[in-house]
Amino acid sequence: MQALDKLDRHILRSLQADGRATYDQIAEAVGLSPSAVLRRVKRLEEAGVIDRYVALVKPEAVGLGLTAWVNVRLEKHSGAAKRNPMDEFRASVMGWPEVVECAALTGEMDFLLRLVVADMAAYSRFMMDVLLRHPSVQDCKTSFVMDRVKSTTALPV
Repeated sequence: MQALDKLDRHILRSLQADGRATYDQIAEAVGLSPSAVLRRVKRLEEAGVIDRYVALVKPEAVGLGLTAWVNVRLEKHSGAAKRNPMDEFRASVMGWPEVVECAALTGEMDFLLRLVVADMAAYSRFMMDVLLRHPSVQDCKTSFVMDRVKSTTALPV
C-alpha cells in the first residue's frame, strides 16, 4: 500500500475513536463525501491497515476483576531432535482464554502475558493447573494491576 496521507490518518483516528461511526459522520469530520470515505476505508481494509472491527468489553462488567502481567522464562532446548520449547509454548498460549495478550521478549524473560481473570483464586488455578504445568515453562514472575492509568487500543496515527 502507498503511504497514508493526512485524510487516511484522520479516518483511522475517527474509526479508532468510534468504530461504529457512519460514513456520513466520518465524512463530516474529515471533510470528504461519504462515498470518498467509503472508498478510502475499503482500500485501508484491503491493504490490511484496518485489521478488524471489535467491541471493547470492560473486564469488570463481565466479572473479570483481576489483571496480571506474567513474565515467563522457558527452558532452553539443545539439539535438533528435541522439541522446540518456544514453538510449543506459542501454540499452547493460543488456547488459553485467560491470556489476552502475549509478547515474545528480548532479555531475561522470554514472554510477557497479560492475564484477565475473575479473582485471585482463578489466577491461582490458572498458574498451578495450566502455566506452571507446561513442559516448556522454567520460571514465572507476576505483577498485579492495581489501577489502569491509561488503557487504549488507539494507535498514534
